[in-house]
Amino acid sequence: MEHRGYSTSFMQFFTISCLLLLSFSGSVIAYKNYTVGDSLGWYDTLEKPNVNYQKWADTKNFSLGDFLIFNTDNNHSIVQTYNSTIYKLCDYDDALQNDTIEWSAADPSATAPHPVSVAIPLVKEGMNYFFSSDYDGEQCKNGQHLKINVTHGQGLPKSLEEPSDDAPAPNSPDFGSDDSAPDTIVPSNFNHPIEEESDKNEDSGTVSLLFNFLDRKLNGFLILLGIVCII
Repeated sequence: MEHRGYSTSFMQFFTISCLLLLSFSGSVIAYKNYTVGDSLGWYDTLEKPNVNYQKWADTKNFSLGDFLIFNTDNNHSIVQTYNSTIYKLCDYDDALQNDTIEWSAADPSATAPHPVSVAIPLVKEGMNYFFSSDYDGEQCKNGQHLKINVTHGQGLPKSLEEPSDDAPAPNSPDFGSDDSAPDTIVPSNFNHPIEEESDKNEDSGTVSLLFNFLDRKLNGFLILLGIVCII
C-alpha cells in the first residue's frame, strides 16, 4: 500500500510538472511570414480568376512584427494604407504622407513583365489595408485588395522599433539614398525577412535554442511518462 501511494504521488508530481512545462513553452510564439494568396500570388481576378484575398486573410491571425510577402510582377502595384477611405476608393492620390505607402509601383509600359517579391512588415496595430492602385483602380476593383486586423502579439522586434520620422517612404524621390530605409524587395524564395543584429538579439536567439531544446526533452519525457503510466 505504501508503495502504491508513493507511485501515485510520483505520477501527480510529474503530471503537474508536464502541464507547467507545456504552458510555459506554449507561450513562446515566433514572428510569422505570410505569403499573400499562397501559390496564386498577388494578381487581380482578370489575370487569376480564383484569387480571393479577403477569404485568404480571414483565416490568419496577424500580429506586430509579422511580414506579408507579396509575389507579383511589375504590372501590379502594392499599396498599404491605414486610411479606409483611400482603400475604398482604390486610389491614393489624395492620401496623407503618414498613412499610405506605395511599396511597389506598376509599369504600364512594360511589354515583358518580370517577377517582383516584396516583404512588408506589420508595424502598426489595428486595420491595415492593401491594394493595387494602378490602371485607375481597375486591378483593385477586380479583387486585388485585402484588409487585415493587426494585434499587438509580442510587440515589434528591435529591428522594426522606432523608425525615423525623417526616413522617406518607398515611393519618395529620396528613397534609395544612403540615409534612406533599406529596400524591402526580396527574392520569391526568401525565407525570413527579420534579421536581428544586436547583442540582445543574439541573447534572444540563445533563448530560442533553449526553448527548442526543452521542447525536444519534453517530448521524450512525455513518452517516458506514458510508459510509466502503462506500468
